[in-house]
Amino acid sequence: MNPLPQDMENALTGSQSSHASLRDVHSINPTQLMARIESYEGREKKGISDVRRTFCLFVTFDLLFVTLLWIIELNVNGGIENTLEKEVVQYDYYSSYFDIFLLAVFRFKVLILAYAVCRLRHWWAIALTTAVTSAFLLAKVILSKLFSQGAFGYVLPIISFILAWIETWFLDFKVLPQEAEEENRLLIVQDASERAALIPGGLSDGQFYSPPESEAGKKFDYLCFGPSFRILVPLPPHLNTLGKH
Repeated sequence: MNPLPQDMENALTGSQSSHASLRDVHSINPTQLMARIESYEGREKKGISDVRRTFCLFVTFDLLFVTLLWIIELNVNGGIENTLEKEVVQYDYYSSYFDIFLLAVFRFKVLILAYAVCRLRHWWAIALTTAVTSAFLLAKVILSKLFSQGAFGYVLPIISFILAWIETWFLDFKVLPQEAEEENRLLIVQDASERAALIPGGLSDGQFYSPPESEAGKKFDYLCFGPSFRILVPLPPHLNTLGKH
């Protein structure tokens, strides 16, 4: 029997290599993709991302730190009870630090409600708290008499101003971009997993079979590699001759 034509051998070799590559993609990628999907879904089940949790902890630190400084100021200026009555009950905008403490409470409530409870993915809440804090502190520093009351007249306004802007930077440059990037990765992995699931799992050796005998006079026939995969190849000359006889 004459050997198969070069075109038929090339077609057979190419089809086998293509099936091998598809089989490799199907056998390796889905497992890796599913592992990644499970890891991302695990993060979603936590309810809050790690970077957002860090932000909420920093907001809590803001409140506690300002509260601590205010309590120290109350104790330094004549005792907590007497100074507390003077700054709270007899509140004076020009000499009291109580409003700076309330400003920290305002930031804490708004930011925790927006980014921990409601899980907001926008910057408007942090923009509101930072704008209110900055405007209030600038007005108080210009109009009040805090600088004449010692070191705390400088420390509390400056610390509150710096903490408010650190919170803004951390949310805008760390929390929101990182969460958006993780969400995009999850979508890409899910899309890749769905596409990989559509790739057939490859054909075993038993699924390769020869086509039925060609009819007389045919110059081309199908070379079959499974029930749903076949390629059109030219028939060898000796098969054409046999068909004519």
